[in-house]
Amino acid sequence: MQESKVTTKGQTTLPKDVRTALRIKSGDKLRYLLLDGEVRILRARPIRDLKGVLKRSGQAPVSLGAMEEAIAEGATNTSE
Repeated sequence: MQESKVTTKGQTTLPKDVRTALRIKSGDKLRYLLLDGEVRILRARPIRDLKGVLKRSGQAPVSLGAMEEAIAEGATNTSE
């Protein structure tokens, strides 16, 4: 288990093992999730890292226009 002190300004130094495990470099941004009294620290990723994350093999790309049409159709579809 790693420890670090918190300064009077609320700052702390992440231990080297933690920085290495999260691949954190100087200047990186972090995100903090509060979960039932605990904190989970995540390295913030640039939006460009999400490119292709929803890609499925054999599935053709869908245009923004097609997505908007599907949303509009679903919003007006009252067959339930």
